[in-house]
Amino acid sequence: MPNYINDVVSAASLLRRASRVLVVGSSGAGKTTLSRAVVRILGGEYFSIDRDVRWLPNWRQRDQSEQYRIITHIVARDRWVLDGSNPSTFDVRLPRTDIVIWMRLPRMICLAGVARRVMRNYGRVRSDMAEGCPEPLPNLEFLTYIWTFEKRHAPIFERNFDLYGPQVPIFQVKSRGEARRLLDLTRTAP
Repeated sequence: MPNYINDVVSAASLLRRASRVLVVGSSGAGKTTLSRAVVRILGGEYFSIDRDVRWLPNWRQRDQSEQYRIITHIVARDRWVLDGSNPSTFDVRLPRTDIVIWMRLPRMICLAGVARRVMRNYGRVRSDMAEGCPEPLPNLEFLTYIWTFEKRHAPIFERNFDLYGPQVPIFQVKSRGEARRLLDLTRTAP
């Protein structure tokens, strides 16, 4: 059973003391926004799997072995906040993680998040995306990933949490308001 933390006050206290934070969840949930805010509060380096690990210009995906090598190098550092949900590297990331923040918002909120992101960035490269990868219109495969995230992907996350990080505390953020409260409490946590 994953090591879930059920109250935001405890999560903020743990987050405040963390050196290595993993932020996961569906596309559009707000992983990048939360990750950047955590770095502003705690310091450390921010890494995005999309920008720093997975993608090369023109939406070419790096070789799996190269992605694994990069992830291994990132998590070997002393302080980091890493956002990205690909469970294929949880075996490397989770043992080095002090706390997981799982952005587990409803799918309609995630779809709205993607819609806002596309409206703001369509045709431009976002700062959390690899150079040469402009924001596209979402395709059916991407929208299906978001729509079916809880049914298809959440159980895989839970198995991996249990397998590779049973001791790592996991806080599930279920709303934008809860994300704001977590950040506010982290700023003021002793």
